[in-house]
Amino acid sequence: MHMLKKILSALSLATTLSLVAFGAAASPTAPKEGADYQVLPTPQPTDSGKKVEVIEFFAYWCPHCNTFDPSLSAWVRKQGDNIVFKRVHVPYNERMAPQQKLYYTLESMGLADQFQPKVLKALHEERQDFTRDEAVFDWVAKNGIDRAKFSDTYRSFGVAGKMRRASALMESYKVEYWPLLIVDGRWQVSPSLTGQANKELDTEAKQQQATLLVLDALVAKAKAEKK
Repeated sequence: MHMLKKILSALSLATTLSLVAFGAAASPTAPKEGADYQVLPTPQPTDSGKKVEVIEFFAYWCPHCNTFDPSLSAWVRKQGDNIVFKRVHVPYNERMAPQQKLYYTLESMGLADQFQPKVLKALHEERQDFTRDEAVFDWVAKNGIDRAKFSDTYRSFGVAGKMRRASALMESYKVEYWPLLIVDGRWQVSPSLTGQANKELDTEAKQQQATLLVLDALVAKAKAEKK
């Protein structure tokens, strides 16, 4: 009986989140424009073909990006071949620049996804100080990456170009806060937006889970339009 109550409680919570995320009178497959998501004034081109492009604007140092990452990464794995997922590490200031350079160096070396949880843990749990280049180099070397190869890539024109592109993308997509997701170059989605639209979502965890439901619906919509 105790187990049955737990199952029923979990089902009730899931149903509540679905209804709250999209409005009690709306279908769970129909999030509301202007509330659950926003339409970009100018759609941006994508190069993902029949797959749906999903971009996350994030920062390593951002605590909200950190708590969102495990569930978002799981959502990306669940979507599989439906989407092409990209991350854009936002610029902020000179003090945080080594973290952005860390991300784009890992990306250039094909290690960004592998090291995503490790970097977040180092920053938010182990309190590593990634505000200096040498501190970044020391950390990657301790984690099995060739220090010389990493530092050369870190200082390369390629990484500098990725950082300039990140700034240009922020302007194109009108990014003012993060984490923020762009679906199919047209729609903005975020836990912050979901929370503002649905006051019943009174915790960050609820807002994040509701956001994943909005993403599900928008990816399905975009995919159907590509057929």
